[in-house]
Amino acid sequence: MGKGRRIEEKNVSKIKFIRNIIIVLIVLGIIAFILWISPDYAVPKQEGISLIINNRNVTSSERLKQDVIIENGIIYLSKGDLSNFFDKYLYYDQKYNQYITTSGTKEASIVIGENKMTVNGITSNIKGTIIQRGDVTYFPISDMNEVYDIEIKNISNTNTVTIDSLDRQQIQAQVSKKVSVKYKAKFLSATLEKLEEGANVIVISEDENWAKIRTENGTIGYVKVKDLTNKKTVREDKKEIDPLNGQKVSLVWDYYSEYAKAPNRNGTTINGVNVVSPTFFALEQLGQGNIIDKVGQEGIEYINWAKQNNYQIWPIVSNESRIETTSEVLNDYKLRQKLINNIMELVEKYNLDGINMDFENMYKDDKDMYSRLIIELYPRLKEKGLKLSVDVTAPDGSETWSLCFDRNVIADNSDYIIFMAYDQHTASSTEAGTVAGYNWVKTNVDKFLGQEGVEKEKLILAIPFYTRVWTENANGELIGKNAEPMNEIYSIIPANVEKKWDEDLRQYYVEFADGANLKKIWIEDEASIKEKLLLARDYDLAGVAFWEKDRETEEVWNLVNEIIFNK
Repeated sequence: MGKGRRIEEKNVSKIKFIRNIIIVLIVLGIIAFILWISPDYAVPKQEGISLIINNRNVTSSERLKQDVIIENGIIYLSKGDLSNFFDKYLYYDQKYNQYITTSGTKEASIVIGENKMTVNGITSNIKGTIIQRGDVTYFPISDMNEVYDIEIKNISNTNTVTIDSLDRQQIQAQVSKKVSVKYKAKFLSATLEKLEEGANVIVISEDENWAKIRTENGTIGYVKVKDLTNKKTVREDKKEIDPLNGQKVSLVWDYYSEYAKAPNRNGTTINGVNVVSPTFFALEQLGQGNIIDKVGQEGIEYINWAKQNNYQIWPIVSNESRIETTSEVLNDYKLRQKLINNIMELVEKYNLDGINMDFENMYKDDKDMYSRLIIELYPRLKEKGLKLSVDVTAPDGSETWSLCFDRNVIADNSDYIIFMAYDQHTASSTEAGTVAGYNWVKTNVDKFLGQEGVEKEKLILAIPFYTRVWTENANGELIGKNAEPMNEIYSIIPANVEKKWDEDLRQYYVEFADGANLKKIWIEDEASIKEKLLLARDYDLAGVAFWEKDRETEEVWNLVNEIIFNK
């Protein structure tokens, strides 16, 4: 009996032990299950107004720097948030106590304290104005829909503001039955909102099973794809028209002075070119934004010739190296606007395709103000579908010729930035040297794409059609440095002079006696230009440009067609 009781007690203890283990496992399983699904139910709590920008809740993502304010029906966004989401170049103009903002096709200014806004030169009344709340500046974003091409809605019943860019695709649909909008794309997830059959939604994205949607209340969540019906695209992405149809740029500058007539190109073609840039316009000396118009009847004939041959026309607007005149215009918003308005009048008057800004010799201290000019000009041209290209020198040079450019900002606010890859050794150089050695050009292209942060799709490499003939006396002193066209350079070199190829410079070098003096020439010809064209192709740059027309040989255009256009 005692032995049987002990066996029975052991069996009971064993059963209890197993039962306890099972209970513990069940409890652990329940805890694991709760932990597994809890992220799908833990909807973040949110204080204040929810801001949805292009179907993203920027409030919950903590990207919003300050709360959205709504006063008297006007929606206000802080300066930091406006800069973050819509215009990183938002600028306070102290002289006129105003803010200047730009977008794709609009440039706008709002004077602090005034219920007015000027957009692309046209002033109109607005409901709000720039306000201050503590140390935070707020902008009436609901008055600025035209500036940023946006649609703004205040959904008061859910305390939500939505902002949609009108240049982005939008797909709408309806739900085919009563559905629950889930926090995450899982059946076991928190319900954010219940929709009735036929409710309209915006489709943000979808996979095989789940669609991410936005409801009319501004709720962003998930429903089953099979529960959506009547899907339709109500707005497509806006795409810019490319007048070059995907071709690389091949631009040639056509230079003539203020006192000469535009060149007569009638009856001719330039087989390797799709853009011409004649020197039509220049800043007037101390003209406060006035432009010297050099077009004339000959220029009109030039324009007609270009259009007949399907060349894009991007004339130069030059500052003629007038450093004081340039500084005066750059540092005054109203003068910048005057210059921009003059440019716009000229492009419309002559039905041009774009503008090539060629400002050189500027104060280093005016670097940011030149960027402001480009920032404010670009949207005005884009509104008309016109192109903006901007000429710059190599980085890391002198203050007035190199350090006066912010190449990153310029590239960001133009269609193309053109690296004038010449004058490595200039007319003011104290020693003889090449105009554009390959290693120097390549090093600087690397700087543009690296330290300057310029995208290759925006960088055009400009190549010289000239070289310099350097003359040294018997003492080795430099006494002459004449620029000569490449199509005449071999007429200067005696027939018996041996050319030596320099692999670093990738061009020929010659030197020869001229009486008691010594001539030195680093030759720009088809061989050196071919190497630079190959560089532009290998780096997949936006294209090439050439200074200047009529200094080249015909063979150059064959090289351009072969290397740049693959013809």
